[in-house]
Amino acid sequence: MKMSLVSVVGGGGEGGVGGCASMSTLIPIVALACFDGALSLIALYQIIRIHLRNREAGWTRQKVLHLMLGCSNFGYVIFFMFTLVAHCEKWLCWSKMCGFIFMAYPKILFIAAFLSLLSFWIDLCHQANDEDEDADADNEESSARQVLLDSKAMHASISERRRTCCSFQNIEVRGRQKFVIVVVAVVFVLMLSFAVLIWIGMGKNAIDSLTVAQIYVHLCAVTSLLLGGALGYYGVLLFLKLRKLRSERSFADMWKVGGLAAVSVLCFTSSSLVALLTDIALFYSMRLWEIEGIELPLLLVIYHFIGITVPSAFLLWVMRELPPPIMPPRGEQRVITFITYDPSIMLPSGQQAAGNSSEIRS
Repeated sequence: MKMSLVSVVGGGGEGGVGGCASMSTLIPIVALACFDGALSLIALYQIIRIHLRNREAGWTRQKVLHLMLGCSNFGYVIFFMFTLVAHCEKWLCWSKMCGFIFMAYPKILFIAAFLSLLSFWIDLCHQANDEDEDADADNEESSARQVLLDSKAMHASISERRRTCCSFQNIEVRGRQKFVIVVVAVVFVLMLSFAVLIWIGMGKNAIDSLTVAQIYVHLCAVTSLLLGGALGYYGVLLFLKLRKLRSERSFADMWKVGGLAAVSVLCFTSSSLVALLTDIALFYSMRLWEIEGIELPLLLVIYHFIGITVPSAFLLWVMRELPPPIMPPRGEQRVITFITYDPSIMLPSGQQAAGNSSEIRS
């Protein structure tokens, strides 16, 4: 049954203690804020671990994904806490434009993180289709190790890596990643446009602020449905490709990809259906002190915990492994590479050793 915003927003008494949220509403909101706060701390901790592992690598895809998930979950913590305070202090702006902005921007970061993951999966699927069937097993294994994240930094000298330690300049942005950036930018501009309309609707005119916010929520719900379906489709493709690789690492990556695809489909679908069929996404505009029963807590669990917290936690768990350390090339390896660069020069083992020693001495 669709929850009515009219009955809870317009009119009514000042029920509850001091006009604040009732206990049945307060407990689930505080619990969701605690879960999101824990995930944001875990994401920050992982960024520090990855940075300490490869200080000269700069900002890799793995770090950026952790950053987006951490900022998204921290944004939801602020949103939940401000919602409770706003209802106790009777902030008029919160039920309109301010609450809408704080509700919308963490969702944008959440969608951006999984869009970035989807773009990488699409790159891997097309890369695997373009590869030659006679490629050796070593090249296939190194491609399989990049199924979840591409944590390799751009090739640069040691002095350049020191300068780019905390810089975004060494992030390699490819075609589909540019498309993700464009989509996120369009969604962000769209959110600001809806916020302006909601602000205009606060005055005496024909614009209904709640209707405008509902339209935006429905657009985001449809986007989440499409994103979940795309992740499921390309997750199955990668799962089937990884089954052909006979190695322990590909077997582990296979189940990570399959699990992440299944979680994305189930969680995004359930959350989007709740957003389309109810008004729970706009609970910040309701009179929380008038809401009793288990309807709001149950819908919040399905919409936010299952739809946002669970996918974020699962993706952080999948990305928990640290990238391999970047080792500078050794002097002996550089000499061997230089000598054997010309394949037309073939020396017996004794002459090659002599050549190596004479080259080093020179």
